[in-house]
Amino acid sequence: MLTRRQFGLGALALGIPLTTTPGTDYTARETFDRFDQAFHSSGLTGQPTDTNELGGLGWGQSYVMAAFVRMYEAYKDTHYLDRLITNADLVLAGRDSVRGVADYRGLSLPGWRNTSYTAGGVRLADASGRPVLEVRSALTNVSDAEVTVTADGELFTLVVRNPKKNRTSTFAGLSMADVTQRVLAAYPSPNMVTVKLLEPGGPPAPGTFKLAAAPVHFSVHTGMITYPMASFVRLVRKSPKLAAIPKYRDKAVEYLAAVRNAAAIHEREWVPAGHFIWPKQMPVPYDGTEQPINQSLGLGLAYAELAAATGDPVYTERTRALSRMFARELSANARDAYVWRYWPTDGVMYRGYTQADDVSEWTPSYGSPPKGAQQMEDLSHGGVDVEFAGVAHRSGLGFLGGDMVRLARTYTRNLATRDGDTATTFLYVDGGGGLAVPGQYLQAPRFMPVAQWDEQVFTHAREVYDDHAPGATTGSTLLCVAYLNWHARRSS
Repeated sequence: MLTRRQFGLGALALGIPLTTTPGTDYTARETFDRFDQAFHSSGLTGQPTDTNELGGLGWGQSYVMAAFVRMYEAYKDTHYLDRLITNADLVLAGRDSVRGVADYRGLSLPGWRNTSYTAGGVRLADASGRPVLEVRSALTNVSDAEVTVTADGELFTLVVRNPKKNRTSTFAGLSMADVTQRVLAAYPSPNMVTVKLLEPGGPPAPGTFKLAAAPVHFSVHTGMITYPMASFVRLVRKSPKLAAIPKYRDKAVEYLAAVRNAAAIHEREWVPAGHFIWPKQMPVPYDGTEQPINQSLGLGLAYAELAAATGDPVYTERTRALSRMFARELSANARDAYVWRYWPTDGVMYRGYTQADDVSEWTPSYGSPPKGAQQMEDLSHGGVDVEFAGVAHRSGLGFLGGDMVRLARTYTRNLATRDGDTATTFLYVDGGGGLAVPGQYLQAPRFMPVAQWDEQVFTHAREVYDDHAPGATTGSTLLCVAYLNWHARRSS
């Protein structure tokens, strides 16, 4: 078996093209296999040997492993289960508990921490070396930021710069007695700065200091990464033929334990009403608030597969609760197609909150109540939502046929369009946002879970790929090609 260090040789060294040309058959098994080889030999982000520090597993390799599941379902060839095992084993070897790294609490857990979507800061010491003040930023890519301290007697100035985002926040004439209130009064500053007093002491010593992102586990990353492993468990447990093969039977036992353990990291985030929150004080930009719909449903994907594989009432009821939550968010528009928002409409992020509401430590206020983050869901994140609806429907844990019809119409009546003679999509699920960028319209085949309710979902998504001729440059492209194969085989 390949180790994490040995994996990958480089596409150019093997003579495998990462690009493709018009005329490629994206419903052909040979195309997927070529993409699989090209991507995994390329070294591009999303390899199974990557960490998830920058999201390479959650938003990259997770799609690849899901692609192997879809290709197995399409062709019933255990080659794709073997490919999944190879990658899943490498991904499991990258868990924090195996690597010996910890989250922001110092806990080394059986999951995959992230630092690219988190908040963070730096502790500043006074002249005696005593830590007196923590300067924080809730802007993503916080590790690119730095704070410069200059002194004027007992007063001091803080300048927080994030050169990658070209943002500067300046706070002048501060004292230790008023620094917290002064910085809060200026919120939201360009770098979303807050401060926290530590030990009593003098003003922080002058100098320039790098901020560091706090390592956190995101439920959506855990869900996306473990979902294909949970699917493997379901496939083996539901197939006497597969379960009779020791390799698959043993891996199903191993993966079931791994998925359960990883999902358990997020127990404190679960709300029985059917969503996840970020607990207050967790170093993320919106601690104390509910998570976006797609992020709650991301871990719901693993729950749904665990429910189908084991019948465990905990996972069964949580899948039902998540289904009810998502169903409440769906509304039919004038085209009789479903639309929904990015954030839950009954949450504090949607309506906004003030410092007086005492919702969040890292983001003390957001929006102007009663208007907060009210944007529609986009196509890419909507792919997670539709995936969940498909799994829940298949398992009888949510969403009836009429729901699936309207979700299919979300694509055919709201998202699908043309730019001249070229098939493309709009950005948002209500048809708004203008023409989508490649990172969005190339996700079109992820609506295949509802294509059986409207064949035009498949027809148009395939045209998007035919017209744009994408190559094997992302994990999600492999999933999309697998989905085109999957639907083409089931409808043939």
